[in-house]
Amino acid sequence: MASTDKQQKRAQRAKAKAKQNRSGKAKAKINVIHPLLANPLVNEPFDDVEIDLSTFDFKDIEENGFDPAHFDDLFQAMKVAEGISLLALSLVFLQYPVLELVVAEESEESATDFMMGLLIVYRGIFHDEDEDTAVNWVGGEAFQAAYNEASMILEKKYARGTPGARV
Repeated sequence: MASTDKQQKRAQRAKAKAKQNRSGKAKAKINVIHPLLANPLVNEPFDDVEIDLSTFDFKDIEENGFDPAHFDDLFQAMKVAEGISLLALSLVFLQYPVLELVVAEESEESATDFMMGLLIVYRGIFHDEDEDTAVNWVGGEAFQAAYNEASMILEKKYARGTPGARV
């Protein structure tokens, strides 16, 4: 588990980012990157969700797994986005603050395992899929293409100097 000081700094960064996002971004710049980012359900969908990153304990998740109820805000936002498109779902998924924290601070393998776990649970909850079916969906051409495109879109968005950029 991270030190209390590190957790407080993380929480402060997340709070500052949320404040920047609420205080008004240059929407025109965002919309030029991809039309889906004009939709507030897809672009920064967790701005109004209170997530205390200082209480997030990735080591506990690695050792004991995670409770899907703790990620309900993510899963609900993904379900709404999936109604728009698979690309929208991928954009929402990649902008989840907890996921961003894990990707930034953990090993690539650990972050990938966590991401896979979230996607498998999501597919189980909303599509009644077993683990093998969900893994096949994640590894499928359609999801991989949408995920890779979403990654590129967000990379461009953050490279343009959007407040709170996380490249």
